[in-house]
Amino acid sequence: MPLRLIFMGTPDFSVPTLLELVAHGHEIAAVYTRAPKPGGRRGLQLQPTPVEEAARKLGIPVLTPKTLKTQEALEEFRAFEADAAVVVAYGMILPQAILDAPKLGCYNLHASLLPRWRGAAPINRAIMAGDAESGVMVMKMDVGLDTGDVAMAERIAITDNMTALDLHDRLSRLGADLMVRAMAALERGGLQLKAQSEDGVTYAAKVEKAEARIDWSKPARAVLRHIHGLSPFPGAWAELENARVKILRCELGQGSGAPGEVLDDLLTIACGDGAIRIIELQREGKARMQAADFLRGVPLKSGSKFT
Repeated sequence: MPLRLIFMGTPDFSVPTLLELVAHGHEIAAVYTRAPKPGGRRGLQLQPTPVEEAARKLGIPVLTPKTLKTQEALEEFRAFEADAAVVVAYGMILPQAILDAPKLGCYNLHASLLPRWRGAAPINRAIMAGDAESGVMVMKMDVGLDTGDVAMAERIAITDNMTALDLHDRLSRLGADLMVRAMAALERGGLQLKAQSEDGVTYAAKVEKAEARIDWSKPARAVLRHIHGLSPFPGAWAELENARVKILRCELGQGSGAPGEVLDDLLTIACGDGAIRIIELQREGKARMQAADFLRGVPLKSGSKFT
């Protein structure tokens, strides 16, 4: 029999899992997501989360509690009589009483190969650290920060041309399939759990805007991974002729020079060791554009330098 589930998620990353669970016949008793935030052109309209928009199209009840720590919130959660809860980038801590409420437990989809990159920004951190691979894991939740026993995993390679958005989209689709398989195994009573290793634990701290400035003195591959790990948000940046420029996509280039120096008319930039070639960028207050379009509008003088 299909499971009766509570789904808890907020951003775009979560939506494919919700849709796949519905498509595979599971009953979604309710969706929990974060409350709408002001947005729109003037910042005056309340913008529902991507998960709320998807849930309402499917006719699923949506709840946006500010906390799950009250007795009222617990009783409301229990009243759905769910077999299990599926949590995908919800953005709110689940207290023990909530974790204990579904008879089969709460299961989280996490975008890393645990125990590496527990925490808030595993996709960005994996790219920025130069990791060769990433993946998604389904774990049974406990009160720790991504410390629960793992049920299933899928791995993918991280290539140098992969941005955080590229990896996000691939892991989102891969994770949806993985969670569907995990819930099928749970339904059959065959979901096996394994404790995480205590070796190799790392934490993926939230990305701060202060990290976004490019350090051209680093080797070219480190600069490339920094740029791609922050693309498209918040966007790694440098200054060119006193104007801020975000660099959104690049590749390893040829040549050498002073760090930040423009080496040719293809927008190849020298790093501490080697160089990168900019493919896509965004001037402050402008739309993102290809490097060739940028150069047509901003011809660079000999010896120009990104700082």
